[in-house]
Amino acid sequence: MRAFDTSSIVYAWDNYPIEQFPRLWEWIGQQCASGEVAMSVVALDEVVHVSPECCRWLNAAAITKLPVTNAIVQMALEIKASLGIENQYGIGVGENDLFIVATASTNHCGLISNEAVQQNLPSAKSKYKMPAVCAMPGVGVNCISFLDYLRLSNTVFG
Repeated sequence: MRAFDTSSIVYAWDNYPIEQFPRLWEWIGQQCASGEVAMSVVALDEVVHVSPECCRWLNAAAITKLPVTNAIVQMALEIKASLGIENQYGIGVGENDLFIVATASTNHCGLISNEAVQQNLPSAKSKYKMPAVCAMPGVGVNCISFLDYLRLSNTVFG
């Protein structure tokens, strides 16, 4: 199973309009209904604010909603501590990002995120973006972009 991050599903929604790419969205709908893809309730809450239509579509597609559990909160706190974030978040991951990554890690699923991969990691871990956080020891989340998700599916839309 993989989990969508807000950035990846909003990217798809904005760049592959359902009216022009109906087969893509039929396939994503099947992925949602079968449980192949899911979404953290934290990410879904972000989507409703950024793209209400996309959120309605995801709910209609019966996407599996991964709730925040005590284990996820604990994991998010551990990641935050390993990043050296004390009180304020900076230019790296934010609090919601930590919950989204912790949800993927705790549920043993990959993450589909369109956050940019940092080719050269900053010396301060507090500046790590989601893909770098996913790759940290103890987190172990395979993080791929939406386009990589499509490529790995080997599905032909046409």
